[in-house]
Amino acid sequence: MVRNLAERILSALGYIDSELSVTIVGDRSMRCLNREYRSIDKPTNVLSFAMSEGDFPEMNPHLLGDVVISADTASREADEQGITFSERLGFLLLHGILHVTGYDHERSGEEEAKRMERKQQQLFVLLQREGLL
Repeated sequence: MVRNLAERILSALGYIDSELSVTIVGDRSMRCLNREYRSIDKPTNVLSFAMSEGDFPEMNPHLLGDVVISADTASREADEQGITFSERLGFLLLHGILHVTGYDHERSGEEEAKRMERKQQQLFVLLQREGLL
């Protein structure tokens, strides 16, 4: 499911020949990553690590980066929102992929956040229509 979904999202964004790492972890591992990379000592639902933001991004322009999702947090959020775990996992994957492909809602201005939200909603509807979520 995750692989097919990731491939469809990347294709819709025009990243046909790109590489992406997706890792599903528990809250304990996510808390460690969040503490190490964001100095926030608690788990979060998704973290993205874009290779374009690292050292030497030009070495392999097809390598987009890593998306890490906490299954524990995704499960809790799905229950809270009254949706399936698959829907929540798919949304978090989409959100993470948007980050590694250059979209941002945290460090950029309000207009960029709106642009990301529009793209996220557009792709989420597409994935639902295609029966992937």
